[in-house]
Amino acid sequence: MGWAAASRFAHNYLFPGPAEVIEALARVARRGELLRALLKTTARLLAGYSASLVGGVALGVTLARVRTLRDTLGVLVLGLQAIPSVCWMPVALLAFGLNERAIFSVVVLGSMLSVSIATESAVRNVAPIILRAASTMGAKGATLWLRVILPAAMPGIVSGARLGWTFAWRSLMAAELLFVSGGLGQVLEQGRELYDMAQVLGVVLVIVCFGLASEQLLFGRIEDRMRRRWGIER
Repeated sequence: MGWAAASRFAHNYLFPGPAEVIEALARVARRGELLRALLKTTARLLAGYSASLVGGVALGVTLARVRTLRDTLGVLVLGLQAIPSVCWMPVALLAFGLNERAIFSVVVLGSMLSVSIATESAVRNVAPIILRAASTMGAKGATLWLRVILPAAMPGIVSGARLGWTFAWRSLMAAELLFVSGGLGQVLEQGRELYDMAQVLGVVLVIVCFGLASEQLLFGRIEDRMRRRWGIER
């Protein structure tokens, strides 16, 4: 295996081989730390992402619907989205202290804005011919939005939700690294403090596998089904 051969050639503790990484992961798993950390991180991710998804979709639809807000608040949302999620951590710590609310707020701030921007774009890019056809058939007000505009914008909203999940995951890892939090970030930081590169790489592999699994098993399937249903692809 190329990784194992390169590790033996480098002969450096900063580049452990796959056997060392697996051994480090097994050691952490036997102590029960890995499962506890994964469950805690997953619970935080689901809580923060759920709030981000609801708030982001609502904000995106509002911005798309109200031009005044789009020209004012929309500019602020776009600017705040450019801020790296880790930069929200000092604000959260000052506002809430070293607790779960600080982590939750960082996940929400790091994810919700991307969802809102994608939702706004999806709603505004609904084909005009669809709107004219719906208006001709008498659809207006809430009926127009709930039965025409939002369903037509759903593929774009789902793509935004997928992007928001990625940002939520990154924001959570950044938050968990900054203080003792009991999640995967803490296990990763523990490896750094012990100069255990095998443990660090092992946790990184767990994070990568978690991300790939969520993409393939959740968002990949939802997006494919949505695209087929809307006739975007067969």
